[in-house]
This record gives sequence, C-alpha cells and structure tokens, in this order.
Amino acid sequence: MDKYRELIVSNPKIMMGKPTIVGTRITVEFILESLAAGETPEELLEEHPRLKQEDIQAALAFAAQALKADVIYPIVETVS
Repeated sequence: MDKYRELIVSNPKIMMGKPTIVGTRITVEFILESLAAGETPEELLEEHPRLKQEDIQAALAFAAQALKADVIYPIVETVS
C-alpha cells in the first residue's frame, strides 16, 4: 500500500517528529500499540472519530516498510 505515503507525515513540530496520521496528532506508534494491546480497529475508529480505516492500514503499511530496512532487531529471551 503505497498510499500510506500520503497519509503518514513527520513534522518535528508535531509529536516530536514521530510519524502521525496527516491532519491529526495520532501517531503510528499509538495505533500499533493499541492494536497490539488487543484493541480492535473498530474500537480505535470509535474512540478517535478523525481516524479512518485507511489510516489504520497506512500505519500498518508504514510499519511493515520500516521493518524492511537492513537492521537487525535483537530479541532478548528471558529465563523464567
């Protein structure tokens, strides 16, 4: 989904430059954390009326593209 490039912006004066949904202060980070915590897209849309389904999809596409970078993300295993 290349359209995410039209929906995600980063401005150093808004939310410390974190990627946000255009026209809002809703960060990609917030959307991802909410979904990871078990919130449904429908709940997000209901709680944030300016948010649209395509914004959520754009946040997911942005994150997927960011993870394609040639960077190693170590996962630390904990011993119980």
